[in-house]
Amino acid sequence: MDFSLTTENDLWRTTVHEFAAKEIRPSAAEFDREARFNEAAFRKMASIGLLGLNIPETLGGTGVDAVGAALAIEELGWADGGTALSVSAHNGLGCAPIALFGTPEQQARWLPGLATGERGLAALALTEPAGGSDLAGSVQTRAERQGEVWALNGAKAWITNASVAEVIVTLARTDPGAGKHGFSLFVVPRQAPGLTVHPPEHKLGVRASPTHALTYDGVRVPADALLGAAGDGLRQTFQILDGGRISIGALSVGIARAALEEALRYAIERPAFGVPIASHQGIQFLLADASTEIDAAHWLVLHAAWLKAKGLPFSREAAQAKLFASEAAERVCRNAIQVLGSYGYSTEYPVERLYRDARLMTIGEGTSEILRMVIARRLGEGS
Repeated sequence: MDFSLTTENDLWRTTVHEFAAKEIRPSAAEFDREARFNEAAFRKMASIGLLGLNIPETLGGTGVDAVGAALAIEELGWADGGTALSVSAHNGLGCAPIALFGTPEQQARWLPGLATGERGLAALALTEPAGGSDLAGSVQTRAERQGEVWALNGAKAWITNASVAEVIVTLARTDPGAGKHGFSLFVVPRQAPGLTVHPPEHKLGVRASPTHALTYDGVRVPADALLGAAGDGLRQTFQILDGGRISIGALSVGIARAALEEALRYAIERPAFGVPIASHQGIQFLLADASTEIDAAHWLVLHAAWLKAKGLPFSREAAQAKLFASEAAERVCRNAIQVLGSYGYSTEYPVERLYRDARLMTIGEGTSEILRMVIARRLGEGS
């Protein structure tokens, strides 16, 4: 791999970091405590391009590639895991299907407004109450063609951004007898009659990111709400999830960085046995392991992002990056609590929040177990 960060990458990362440090991080604990979406920060994000990471410049997007997007999500994760998750889901899960598979008319209709956030964000509805990882076997939401419209009926669960979304891209069965070729993606306006967004879930972490169950009761959308060809939905979804895994890996790195910063600061200031605890080998080992794992995760994520940006196969590398980064983040946050001792268990310090936020990263967009299966299968395919 011939890869290094460009001057533009560095400038972009600095811009996002400064925004996150000013507009997100100071109030992260408050929004977590209140389980409240940071609407004020999102209103300001469009001005620097954070809502158009997956949208072409010609349609109001940022114009950054996959590496630039990963750098941005990492910085947002450093500031607040919940806010970063909503940005990640908006860009990589909600906007990306329209940008990748939409017709020019569909893109022109939806993407400019999503880049500005004027009417809301974007969401992707895959998971259902009766299943998660097994999409082909668990998705029961149906879409039936009725003349010039599609009628959707069913239910979804654990949908990020649903209550603040302008559109919810929805995976539904269009041909129950066609196996994996019987699914399609649809662009569904959140205000569509028959679509119910249920009250927010009460969650362990990433509480500033709203998560909801959905019910589709005869939701009617026009024929041109279909993304791509009927029957391509499952293939499209897996392509979207590959890109989303890079984003979750980047988010995990950001959370881990924040935890290490807190642990190091505390270790330098906290005395024990006459010296700062950072002088004790047991603490040094925890900090050294954290630094090493964070750097390794960071470069795994950027490697996968670079492959994606170059148009090269990246499914295995994305799975590896997300697997390693998410599990490393959980270890780093756990050990940060250990460094702070009782204070680490208190809401007075941010490491307990970071630990709660990191826990989701090993579950969403492919559990660690599923990712190990993906990696092993790709190894068998020689890619």
